[in-house]
Order: sequence, then C-alpha cells, then structure tokens
Amino acid sequence: MPLRSKTTEADDRTLSRSVKGVVVAPEPPAAEAAAQVLRNGGNAIDAAVTGAFVQCVVDPFQCGIGGCGVMLIYLAAERRNVVIEFYALAGALTREDQWSARFVRQADDRYGFILDDQSNDIGYRSIAVPGTVRGLHEALWRFGTLRWADVLEPAVALARSGVVVWRNVANAFDTSLDRGLMTLASRLAATREAERVYAPHGRPLRVGEILNQDDLARTLERLSEAGADDFYAGRLSELIVRDLSANGAAITASDLERYQPVIRTPLSSLYRDYRVASVGPPAGGLSLLQMLNFLEGFDMSAFGWPSTEAAHVMAQAMMWAFGDRDVYLGDPRFVPVPVDRLLDKTYAAEARSSAAQALTRVGSVVPSESGTTHMCVLDSAGNAVSLTHTLGNSSGVVTPGLGFLYNNYMKCFDPRTGSPNSLAAGKARTTMMAPTFVFDKAGDLWLAVGAPGGTRIVTGILQVLLNVIDHGMTPLASIDAARIDRQASELQVEGRIPQAVVGGLRSLGYDVIFRPDCYDGYFSAVQLIVAGKQPSGASDVRNGGGCVLVV
Repeated sequence: MPLRSKTTEADDRTLSRSVKGVVVAPEPPAAEAAAQVLRNGGNAIDAAVTGAFVQCVVDPFQCGIGGCGVMLIYLAAERRNVVIEFYALAGALTREDQWSARFVRQADDRYGFILDDQSNDIGYRSIAVPGTVRGLHEALWRFGTLRWADVLEPAVALARSGVVVWRNVANAFDTSLDRGLMTLASRLAATREAERVYAPHGRPLRVGEILNQDDLARTLERLSEAGADDFYAGRLSELIVRDLSANGAAITASDLERYQPVIRTPLSSLYRDYRVASVGPPAGGLSLLQMLNFLEGFDMSAFGWPSTEAAHVMAQAMMWAFGDRDVYLGDPRFVPVPVDRLLDKTYAAEARSSAAQALTRVGSVVPSESGTTHMCVLDSAGNAVSLTHTLGNSSGVVTPGLGFLYNNYMKCFDPRTGSPNSLAAGKARTTMMAPTFVFDKAGDLWLAVGAPGGTRIVTGILQVLLNVIDHGMTPLASIDAARIDRQASELQVEGRIPQAVVGGLRSLGYDVIFRPDCYDGYFSAVQLIVAGKQPSGASDVRNGGGCVLVV
C-alpha cells in the first residue's frame, strides 16, 4: 500500500480490500516503517516501537532518545488496557526553591516559565532524566514479539544513510514559542556539538538537504547490541553522566541507573455510552474526560459544527477543566489528585449549571510540550497502541559523539514553591499528552487517537471525538474540520470558522483571536484510527501527515 504524505484516509479502492492494520503518524517514513513491521507479522507494539525510533531519526527536534513519553496499549485477547509512563524526571540534585528567585513570569503562550537566566529552558540545567529508551524497551519486552535489535534496525539504517530534511524539521529552526524565548536555531548554539550536528553549514538546514547523523547511528547500534540498559547503566550512561555532571546538570549516575517506567491502568469514563480510556495524572487524560463529562449534558449533534452554540459550550468545557488542571494536576506520587471527585458526573453537572463561573475561573495554564510527536497503530489481531513522545522543545545539548538532543523538560515545572507542579527531585511535571482509546457500546475497541501540540493536545482530541461521535464524521472529515481552542482569556479560532460564528462568539463576550491560516499549526495535529470490520485512519495535515493501511 503506498504511503500518503498529506491528510489522508482510505479511498474507495482500498476499502474494497481487507485491511489488516493501520498506522498514522505525522512523519510518513515512520508510519511506513511501522506498517512494514505489521506486514512482516509483528504486532502493534512491535510496530509502534519500531516507528518511534524512526521518528527519533527523521524528526529529531520533536522527539528523541533523550526524551520521554507515554504509551497506551490495548491487548485484544485480554480485552485489557495498559499505560506505560516514561516521563522525564527531575534529577536528584533538584531543589524546590532553586529557581524561585529567578522567576520572571509565565510564558505568553503558557508553555513554560521564564527565568532571568533561562537556565530552566536551555542548556544542561534544563535536562530531566530521559525515559524514552527504557520506556520503549519496556513495551517491547512485556507485549512485543520482536527482538530489540530488530525494532532498532530501521532507525539505525536511516541515521546511517542520512535523512532528507522535511518541511516540519526546517520550520522548527525558526519557531519561537514566546517573545522571551529563543528560536530552535538559537538554542542549538547552547553547545558546539549541537551546532555541528544540526547546523553543519553554519546555518540551519533547509528543506531537501540531507541531515547526516553518523554519531546517532553509532549510538543506536550500541543500544541494539548492548541493550537498553546501556543507556542507563553501561558505557553510554558513563558518557552521558560525565558530560552532564561536568556542565552542571542536576542528573546523577544513580538517577539513570534507577530510572524505571511506571505501569498503570488508564482512567476511563463514559461519554454517551461509549467508554473513553486515557492516561491519568500528571498527563492530560483527566482534563479530556472532564471536558467530555461537561459536554455530555448538551445535544452537540443538534448544534452541528461549526456553530456558535457548539463553540460556546466547548469553550466553557475547556475553561472548566483547565481551571481544575491548574489547581489539582501534578505527579500523583508527590501530590494528591482527587481523580474520582473530578470525574464524578454530578460534579460536571454542577459545573454546567454554573457556566458563567466556568468562563472566568482560569487565569493561567499548566504548560505542555511543543516539540512532540505521536503514533497510533492497529494490528490484524485487534491490538492497538496510542503513543506520544517528546523532547519538550529541546535543551540544545548534545553530548559529544552521541548524536542526540536532550529534553528541556525542567522548563515546565513551576519555579514557584507550593504548586502541585512545583520542583522536586524525582518528580514528573504536568503534561497534556493524552493518548486515548474509545470503546463502542459492545465494549469493542472503536477509536485510537492522540496528538502532538502542547497545551492544545487535549482540545484537539476533544473536538475530533465530538466530530466522530456526535457529528458522524468520517476519520478524514473529523481531523480536517476547523477547530477552536481556549486556554485562558482568549478564544482562538481557526481560519475556516465562518465569520457568522466568529461574530456570534464576540456577541457572547468572547475575546476572539481569528487565526487566518486555514490549517493553522497552532492547533494540535491529531492522529486517528477507526477500528472495526474495515479499519481506517487519518493523519492531520497541520503537521506532516502519514497514514498507511496494511492490506
């Protein structure tokens, strides 16, 4: 089946054949690599791990082995959901008050916090303990069928041969998230090694040029031969710790050696008799389920989309759930999160009856990833994976000879003390990553969904679910439909929202920001698979777009 490199779903000719698997991801080469695993008899977990490592090679500013993430797995034979959390953790040398005196403000886009020396955002002190390698290994070891070396081989080959720089990679060089933050091109100047690898001509790479990653190829080969533990307690770990320790990072050798993924059961709630399962705190699944609980009290299908009425109640749902996010969301190993109360249907009903209050509760927003990617996979046995992984938006640090960027996950801890998201050694910060499954009224897997997109991940997933469940849209139409987003005081609307709707929202008192781009990269790039007798999928053109059907 040929790879589709734009927003796509199955066409009529494909649907006339039996579909044995589906892969969706922003990066077409990663989607194809994962699909090839399915063709060769691997399961969804094998495919997702293979594709994730390829994403680390072809999209090195969105994800990498110096990053972290979370994976939601459905095991069809057991009819069981499993979450594997591999979030980056604050190093052992972290102190809760280490940055309180340097706090300037929260970022304009609510993604992170500004310090007077930017040490939480760029350079060695911004790095948290990476989890990606052990997280992907854990998934493969527990639920996969392939050897570790097999799933790494496509990524090794791509890194060795070099990859063509695609639009999203080139655009990342010029992206600045806030007037107080640097572009990626500037943050790569944090280390000479980062400049050497990613700006080899003394300037950022351009679309169509080749990104050579020989050092990364050797690192991946080392992982393939020595195993994932080498990153945490072997030769690679020694090189990592030597560099990080010499340059002031808060990470110790013991941090790496003791790092382990966390296995959990997902949160779940009913939305119109469909069971929705998503990842719990410190991630965004709780906020997503709260929004659905709020909206369940409205006849969304009667409103239609786009409409002023639907946008109005969605904006209320977003603000209500994000208000609770600010107050309660944090790492549950460090702070109590009242999940049961927040997901109680009565609590949502009370919020609906106090809609005016819901519009004014939020003054700030918990930050989340900007440099992030996602992949969904469905195999012929009905197993599924929804995987989000990230670098934050990159520390700009590359250890000489290793060829990969580290995360800057420390940036989104609140530097002020006393918050659920305040700093603490060994703690995971809040994130809006929200890989999600929806099960039909018979209890069978129906939808696998997720997205990159920072704080807009949850609002993007929410609207795609409403489009499918309430508005009866196809996968492509549900992804393609224009979106809104409300994180704080302003209501962002995409360029294809009709002016009549914009005017209606303004007449209701909303501070509407009309974004003239028809497919605006501000909004999350949702990835969707629809399971069933004839599976299909769609990948969002807002950020790449690769969908492969295995027949």
